[in-house]
Amino acid sequence: MTPYLDAAIRAARAAGQSLRQNFEQPLRVNSREAHDIKLEIDVQTQDLITNLLLREFPQHALYGEEGIVGDQSAEYQWVVDPIDGTVNYYYGIPHFCVSIALRQDAEVIAGVIYDPTRDELWAGQKGAPPTLNGKPFCVSARTELSEAVLSVGFSKTGDTISAALPLLQDLVHRARKCRLMGSAALDMAYVACGRLDAYIEQGISLWDVAAGLILIETAGGKVDLRARIDNKDKYSIVASNGVLDLGRIRMGPGAGGDRQ
Repeated sequence: MTPYLDAAIRAARAAGQSLRQNFEQPLRVNSREAHDIKLEIDVQTQDLITNLLLREFPQHALYGEEGIVGDQSAEYQWVVDPIDGTVNYYYGIPHFCVSIALRQDAEVIAGVIYDPTRDELWAGQKGAPPTLNGKPFCVSARTELSEAVLSVGFSKTGDTISAALPLLQDLVHRARKCRLMGSAALDMAYVACGRLDAYIEQGISLWDVAAGLILIETAGGKVDLRARIDNKDKYSIVASNGVLDLGRIRMGPGAGGDRQ
């Protein structure tokens, strides 16, 4: 599996170098939405990653935030978010990343998350300890919610925002701190290496969390990812160190029962 992981690392670093060079520079906006921004550099960065990966593995498919390439029923499928934290990137907030995962028959087997501003690269693959800049890491050991730092994400639909508000109100009283940081993939990476104890969101895309999933699970944590029955291609997620007592987390009426 190492050639796959090595290819993902090279692609993530190449994408990150481009993002660093263009950070805090004038950016072309492709579209503006109520709670999101789509940039030309999102598309350019995914094209860069696509060319690097599929040139090396032409039989693979790619499923990304900026489009799909190849036969999506192929045995191997790359899952890519070229800039996770696009709004942060656009506003000059240095908290964003590149996320690349590989699925084999719908199971995530490898993943890389790269933060180009801090030059931090998390890498993991099935059956091996994950690493941060080459050094192994594991999830936190905190069990008490009163000692925990959590990230609670807010999705972009009225239903998921409404469902997340009561959850945040509950957790902000019980946890040591709650954070809203603007990059789901970095939240997952931070849970994996113990900086955060859990990440919870009502509606998220696969490309946001696929790489983080393998990082957390190989670091000893737990990810509960459930397809939303009210929103195609969206998921509800509770990712944690696996020992934190979160109590019963209600994921809203749209959360399905199947773990992905």
